[in-house]
Amino acid sequence: MAATTTARRGRNSGTEEPPARSAKRPGPGPRRGRLFLLLAAAAALLGGAAAWALYGSSWLRVESVTAEGTRVLTPAQVEKAAAVPKGVPLASVDTDAVAARLLAGLPRLRTAEVERSWPHGIELRVSERRPVLIIAKNGQYGEVDREGVRFATVGTRPKGVPLLKLDAARSPSLKRFPVSRLRAEAVTAAADVPAAVRGELRAVRVRSFDAISLELSGNRTVVWGSGEKGDTKAKALTALLKAAPKARHFDVSVPTAPAASDG
Repeated sequence: MAATTTARRGRNSGTEEPPARSAKRPGPGPRRGRLFLLLAAAAALLGGAAAWALYGSSWLRVESVTAEGTRVLTPAQVEKAAAVPKGVPLASVDTDAVAARLLAGLPRLRTAEVERSWPHGIELRVSERRPVLIIAKNGQYGEVDREGVRFATVGTRPKGVPLLKLDAARSPSLKRFPVSRLRAEAVTAAADVPAAVRGELRAVRVRSFDAISLELSGNRTVVWGSGEKGDTKAKALTALLKAAPKARHFDVSVPTAPAASDG
């Protein structure tokens, strides 16, 4: 039997039906490309305008520098140390560099924050170190803060600030504990003095790391020992002052065995 071949034909035609073609999605046309270029150009123009406004125009430039938070220093001294030039673009001011300049130029400052105040100002917010002890020398007074930092020298003794007497020149403890450490220990001891007694504290004497004594009003002295266990020593001193109000000598260097005497 002869082989027969069957061909698919059109419904009403004698020709063969062509194979089906897959539909193609239209690609981005010229209109979409032009829109992208317009958006890119607009973004570039806006960026350029913003950069010009910040750095090239006369609108956003430094016209004023103000300082706040001073106690002993004046705002003018802080503004001078900041050295922010007038007329420069506000955006170009390096605020971190200005803060570092303030702390380096004014040791009395404890903190310094610098902020831009748009459209024309620079604000300086500072806090000053406060003396908790003073060191007398040649008619001048060196101020020591709560961190043991000697930060300034003044000609007039600050009221209510105890005197620090460092008698440690011949102390063997200087090899292990330098003067800066002894100052810090004295500050710690002064801070641990009971609040009720703090107003009577006249001086803190340091002979070595573990030989700290307090001088109170009324020619009273307190052997404090080292700066350790300050809270316990403060409680012991409070108890001694109540138990022996007429005593002149107190010893709380060993707070578990405090002592008081008239001598």
